[in-house]
Amino acid sequence: MIRLDGVSKRYPDGTVAVHELSLDVAKGELVVLVGPSGCGKTTTMKMVNRLVEPTGGRIFVDGADVTHTDPVKLRRGIGYVIQNVGLFPHRSIVDNVAVVPELSGWSKARRRERAHELLELVGLPPDTYARRYPHELSGGQRQRVGVARALAVDPPVLLMDEPFSAVDPVVRGQLQDEFLRLQEDVRKTILFVTHDIEEAVRLGDRIAVFAQGGRLEQFDTPASILGAPATPFVADFVGFDRGLKRLSVTPVTEADLDHPPVVRADDTLRSAAATMGTSRWAVVLDSKGGLAGWISQDTATGDGVVSDHARRMEAWVELGDSLKVAFAEMLQWNAGWIAVLGDDDRYLGVLTPSTLHAALRRSVEADNRSIEPSQVDLVTVSDA
Repeated sequence: MIRLDGVSKRYPDGTVAVHELSLDVAKGELVVLVGPSGCGKTTTMKMVNRLVEPTGGRIFVDGADVTHTDPVKLRRGIGYVIQNVGLFPHRSIVDNVAVVPELSGWSKARRRERAHELLELVGLPPDTYARRYPHELSGGQRQRVGVARALAVDPPVLLMDEPFSAVDPVVRGQLQDEFLRLQEDVRKTILFVTHDIEEAVRLGDRIAVFAQGGRLEQFDTPASILGAPATPFVADFVGFDRGLKRLSVTPVTEADLDHPPVVRADDTLRSAAATMGTSRWAVVLDSKGGLAGWISQDTATGDGVVSDHARRMEAWVELGDSLKVAFAEMLQWNAGWIAVLGDDDRYLGVLTPSTLHAALRRSVEADNRSIEPSQVDLVTVSDA
């Protein structure tokens, strides 16, 4: 969908902002451009919609060479979201969203319908927000309006220049979550600029790491960049704690799970004790196989049934959640293990600190050897 072929930007004073950059972004892919300040990532993005003119190379969007396209027409067909949104302060929110459709000659009724649809899509119900003005919204809400405006004419391509960096960390996380949900629905081809490697890892299908002078150091998946940096520059940029960052891009799989004893809520305490054997605890399931809690060995005594002594289990994640989410659950609940649930909240097993660590090691080793994680045999202290 987007192809940069040997693209360069050199200024009259000899400064090179981008050096012979070749890059492909597939349809529906979210590619993040990341690197230190002044490395050419924003310049690269602006060359795609010709806010900056390249001095060398060619740029294609959906097969068309943009350097041979009318720049105004080009920009109306590409969504653009910037850090400070740039809403018109004296226009209502609905009119801000409808700006590009208005310039494109849409009827008033069609513009209004599309703006309302998009406000709903970004989580700003039009009955509440359409007639407000930018100063009446929070920073995060204004940023959502900016995204809605960029989507107004249903462009195939979105350019996003540090769109979430002007809000506080909590709101930023919420916007990232909302944006990922939105991308699942709209599947746009997106170039996203950030200086934050954690944001890049969280959002990107692939990441392009730039060095000074607009030189591309590595272009790969988040997991590969964190697990196998291609150059010393990339290793230094992603940080010595890249193993921790990798937690956010490594999913929980069934191969990572431990399987402690399982009892049913309506089992007798005596049968539960027999099932546990020497184990200190067991997972308690309801009649449908869903998680009902857990019970300890020392309470599984005497008469009665398991449900009388089972404890509620607060710490759980879903299969496919990241190891970072799982680790956060462990910390939040001070838990030595967390349950993992599948479709229809069906219990699958548990994740412990040791199995979480093993899953991370397996993921790194798989990338290093270009094999599937399930093919990795880990050597532990107990194996030595």
